[in-house]
Amino acid sequence: MKKLLAPLFLLLGFMAFSQEQPTVVKGKVLNAANDLPIENAHIVNLNQVIGAVSSATGDFEIKAQVNDTLYFSYLGFKSIRVRVTNDWLKFGEVKVKMTELGIALEEVTVSPVQLTGYLEIDAKNIPIYENYRYSISGLNQGYEGGDYSPNAVSRVLGAVFNPADALYNIFGKQPQQMKKLREMKQDDEIRRLLATKFDRQTLMAVLGINRMDIDEVLRRCDYSTDFIKTANDLQILDAMSGCYEEYKVLNR
Repeated sequence: MKKLLAPLFLLLGFMAFSQEQPTVVKGKVLNAANDLPIENAHIVNLNQVIGAVSSATGDFEIKAQVNDTLYFSYLGFKSIRVRVTNDWLKFGEVKVKMTELGIALEEVTVSPVQLTGYLEIDAKNIPIYENYRYSISGLNQGYEGGDYSPNAVSRVLGAVFNPADALYNIFGKQPQQMKKLREMKQDDEIRRLLATKFDRQTLMAVLGINRMDIDEVLRRCDYSTDFIKTANDLQILDAMSGCYEEYKVLNR
């Protein structure tokens, strides 16, 4: 009996080990209008929080398992989500077609700064943006000064007694989301993607929150309206992550 059980246990152990191994799925990203390959399309596995980029021929590969959701994005194209199925793993490669967005461009009037050649006059005409980030030593809190955040000092002092509780309201009951936030910071492909984006779409897709939640977190963390509007997605990711770490320190 023991001789029969030993091979059975070995077989079950091998099957379990095989299932735990990461699987690499392959595919090709194409323009739905003409079937031409899309180069540098970004692919993010929303479940495992890892990223990849398509090649010049549209080919890509990324670690994924059955039922993982892959998020495809490319500038000027509609972002899509594709679920990894058993058929995908079985046949080895799929074609993912992305649809180009029809964007109507409105007429824009550009008003450059007119320089006179006189330093005293030109210095007053050049706009200055003072959205610097300051911190108070020992409190692990930051704030921005300047015209865009005139009440920054009073807000950061209030934050000492009422820290970024919006983070807890959004993430406190979903610790998995904060884990994804940390994982996003560690993946180089995702960081490169976020550095080029300003629409928050990838952040919202991975974290499972909306744009209003992101803006509210940053406001509670004393980031100025100017920063919230102009920062790229990588800066937003780092800001949210840093604020959460400060929040944990204050609540120990």
